Amino acid sequence: MKNIVAVFLKQICDTMKNKAVLIQYVMFPMMTVIMENAVTIEGMPRHFFVKMFAAMFIGMAPLVCMSSIVSEEKEKNTLRVFMMSNVRPWEYLIGIGVYVFGMCMLGTAVFAAVGEYRGNELWMFMAVMAAGILLSELTGAVIGICSANQMAATSVTVPVMMIMAFLPMLSMFNDGIDRAARITYAKQISDLINGIGISGVSAENIIVTAVNFAIVFILFVFAYQKRGLE
Repeated sequence: MKNIVAVFLKQICDTMKNKAVLIQYVMFPMMTVIMENAVTIEGMPRHFFVKMFAAMFIGMAPLVCMSSIVSEEKEKNTLRVFMMSNVRPWEYLIGIGVYVFGMCMLGTAVFAAVGEYRGNELWMFMAVMAAGILLSELTGAVIGICSANQMAATSVTVPVMMIMAFLPMLSMFNDGIDRAARITYAKQISDLINGIGISGVSAENIIVTAVNFAIVFILFVFAYQKRGLE
């Protein structure tokens, strides 16, 4: 536990130094506050920007931050120093994961406040966001572990991030994209967010999200066994 806490606190201290990671946590919450208060269009659904940017936040922030942190510390041999200090790989990953999850949940709290979620709707929103953040974190960890350096991680992260962040938004305007997007957890999370207070959780939401989690988890185990954190 001491090692996990040490890794967690180190990342908090590094947050202000790493502007590329910091901007991921604040960009979409800040845009949501601005757009919700500055843009009013006749016929636009209530809290439209909250729901859209929350789904985009899930597909971008945890994925980019996790892959960036792991690949950067591999490149700079920080991980090797951790290993020599008796920090086990799983302790390091848990510490990083808790840090990214906590920072993303702070952003989620901003979305919830602007979206005026209350009671059961608030808990549902937080739970859905938490599930999406965990999935994106795991995806980012796979990319970070498999990448030799930060540049290689970025080249893989960007297209994956673009798909996960923008596919739910594009699916609102095109039926073909909507049908294709339904196999991704990003689309299912987006549907769950949009359905809060309107519709319940469907079997498709659960099955697709569970299958996505199983696939990403298998990839994570394979990548960790194959490459480790060396």
